[in-house]
Amino acid sequence: MDYLERIFYSNMDIEENPEMTEESARERAGKLAQRRAGSLIEEYGEIGGGSPLNEQAAGQAEALTVELDNRGYDVETYTGMLYTEPFTDEAAAQAVADGHDEVLGLPIYPLCGPSTTNLSLDKLDEGLDAAGFDGEYHQVSGWHKHPTYNRLRADNIRAYADEAGVDLQDPDTELFFSAHGTPQYYLEEGSRYDRYVDEWCAGMAGMLGVEEYTLGFQNHDNRSDVLWTEPDIEAAIEDVDADRVVVEPVSFMHEQSETLAELDIDLREEADEAGLEFYRVPIPHDDDRFPSVLADLAEPFLADFDPGYFQFRQCQCRDEPGTMCLNAPDPDWD
Repeated sequence: MDYLERIFYSNMDIEENPEMTEESARERAGKLAQRRAGSLIEEYGEIGGGSPLNEQAAGQAEALTVELDNRGYDVETYTGMLYTEPFTDEAAAQAVADGHDEVLGLPIYPLCGPSTTNLSLDKLDEGLDAAGFDGEYHQVSGWHKHPTYNRLRADNIRAYADEAGVDLQDPDTELFFSAHGTPQYYLEEGSRYDRYVDEWCAGMAGMLGVEEYTLGFQNHDNRSDVLWTEPDIEAAIEDVDADRVVVEPVSFMHEQSETLAELDIDLREEADEAGLEFYRVPIPHDDDRFPSVLADLAEPFLADFDPGYFQFRQCQCRDEPGTMCLNAPDPDWD
């Protein structure tokens, strides 16, 4: 319940209720959490009782430490989560307590979104401020355009299809991208998340030599009056005109309930009802190249050279000076 209440409360602005007070918002979050708890407990039961997300994130942090050490940087990594332990603000406080005078915030969300990337950095800000941090602070937001990241995802899809004996160029095979959905409210407020999803899927299909594909969004229906990105994956899979689908979970870098339950169980059932063979691409969370990707994102700030040399520019999705990303257009480019 605590976990769910944190999620619903942090996203209460999507209900666009100007009369909502903090007290009523927390009460509303509690009711939403109570409504969702039973089905979420059932989901976790179906995937073995727990999520591997924390363990995989800790492994990535450790691998990043090794990669940066190999590059000659003396860096300590901390893992922070938005809604469950270890919390981001607590990780920030620990970093300050350990005596660090330079901090880099690096959310493991390739596609920048307000309730993921931006909120993670906001929580890090709050944690550092509360701990009295007055050192040097860097923030990285969207990085889905990193070439090695794209290559490892394309290689992962191709390797899985080959192992499963599926031809991605077969007209009876549909490459199906499943992206985490977002409320339309955020897009209307200026988020470019939907554009990032579109461009990433188009690029990935091109790298795989696939001309046509399907995109659906994993939306949540806990708030009936909140509009989400379209189409949702259930509607999208009904429109697939093929014999089989190869499902790629867009931007996920850890296995979790959204992949192990929403895709492997719920979407598989939808595919079965539609008469489709179902193949779900595993998350390449432990790809040997991923620590290098993260190290590349950190290196300009650790080495103290102009991040613009690595094509970093001021993030336009997070109105906070010093937040850098790989998505923003070059204002000097004609």
